[in-house]
Amino acid sequence: MPTTMEDFVARGGEALDRAARLLTSAEAIPADRVRLRAPIRPRNNVMCVGKNYLDHAKEFAGSGFDASQRQTVPDHPVVFTKALSSITGPNDAVTVSADTTGTTDYEGELAIVIGEGGTSIPAADAWRHVYGYTIINDLTIRALQKRHIQFFLGKSAATYCPMGPYLVTHDEIPDPTTLWLRTRVNGELRQAAPLADLIFPIPTLIEAISTAVTLEPGDVIATGTPSGVGIGFTPPRFLAPGDIIEVSIDGIGTLTNRTV
Repeated sequence: MPTTMEDFVARGGEALDRAARLLTSAEAIPADRVRLRAPIRPRNNVMCVGKNYLDHAKEFAGSGFDASQRQTVPDHPVVFTKALSSITGPNDAVTVSADTTGTTDYEGELAIVIGEGGTSIPAADAWRHVYGYTIINDLTIRALQKRHIQFFLGKSAATYCPMGPYLVTHDEIPDPTTLWLRTRVNGELRQAAPLADLIFPIPTLIEAISTAVTLEPGDVIATGTPSGVGIGFTPPRFLAPGDIIEVSIDGIGTLTNRTV
């Protein structure tokens, strides 16, 4: 019997079939009696893709925070990771007060959850390796991102990777390019874009990452954020304690977190 969601994902259809049978007789638990956690905790760092929407690539290049900039639109996926210690769940607090620079920013993103693992996966076979989807808010300390050039430190503060609220299996969303992503801060719509606008689509990302990394069941790949992040405004609109960030994707739900 699987004891973690990663184990459950690794067992594929067998685990889903058993879970479906159990649900027919299991007692329902009211939602207000449970606390949702991040739907999965991968064995590897959360893999992320930068500058994967054209308009965001342009706003990032013009913001003054892209210290690694060589070209506005990359020729190949820009891949970095977030530390596992940054993962938190839906409705959990994000501790922006720990950011002494005051430059915490939001980035709503679709995340892929890998089912069957592998290395050197061709794009043509990539969909076979997608277990499902969830939502990530790729929170970033912009000053650290700029200072250290590499993104890892600016992306990996504790609580800076909210994930959830649900993991939706691939069969429920056969074509994610039909979905829209929207991010609101204190009710104000900041980001809105179709997932069809990804510069590098999901099969391309899986092919590129698996060329060097052995993907494992339960691994998470955040696919990038559209324009409308805080650094895209003049002056930048960074997060402050008390802000509420809501990232919504059709068919998956809304990931909500409050900053403290």
